Amino acid sequence: MDWGMKNRLSRLICPKTGKAVWLAIDHGYFLGPISKLEEPAKTIRNLIPHTDALMLTRGVLRNCIDAALDIPFILRVSGGNSIVGPALSNEGIQTCMEEAIRLNASAVAISIYIGTEHEHQTLMALGKLVDEGQRYGMPVLAVTAVGKELEKRDARFLSLCCRIAAELGAQAVKTYYCEDFEKVVTGCPVPVVIAGGPKLNTEYDALVLAHNAIKEGAVGVDMGRNIWQSPRALGMIKAIRAIVHENATLKDAKKLLSS
Repeated sequence: MDWGMKNRLSRLICPKTGKAVWLAIDHGYFLGPISKLEEPAKTIRNLIPHTDALMLTRGVLRNCIDAALDIPFILRVSGGNSIVGPALSNEGIQTCMEEAIRLNASAVAISIYIGTEHEHQTLMALGKLVDEGQRYGMPVLAVTAVGKELEKRDARFLSLCCRIAAELGAQAVKTYYCEDFEKVVTGCPVPVVIAGGPKLNTEYDALVLAHNAIKEGAVGVDMGRNIWQSPRALGMIKAIRAIVHENATLKDAKKLLSS
């Protein structure tokens, strides 16, 4: 791995702990202005000091993020779909590598849809992006999307997705937590970060999710709705950060949430 790629990854995964807390705010690329993300800048203003990196689109970056902020970001470069379209899996690369470099991204992210009619096109897009990333020293994060079929989130399916992403050259993989999650991690030779997914029933459920994922081998979390849709968003991200970087117990994390 070249120096530039190592350096970019070190901005995203803390060298001291080997862990990462990322704040995902890229949901609008297919969901539009969902609750609490109508005004991204306002929503995340107080959360930025407690995250290691943001995950977003170029539109939100340019229009909502102060260029003077010292915060790394992962640039979502895939899209072309929407929640009301015929197939959520019908994604392609819509932001080029040159744009990612121009914007000073620390990594680029692309969704892959294993087991759908668009499996081939999204995997070929991943391969193309990895080639470009190697050329310019840009890490690629593969996101194992499942669209609307949330029942697919089991260890056997996610192990397949993560391993394929790693085999095709992704430097890291974002996937879902599931039962027997350690099997997913064991079968993936690159770092695995978990998604928060749709907002869970309680804030404590999200803390448990993060705690169990880290315990079972994830290097970090890339959460969105379970943090910024919480009425105690600042407490949530502090609690998640303590779990990920400080191995905080659920009891201690819950205290941070309430403080």
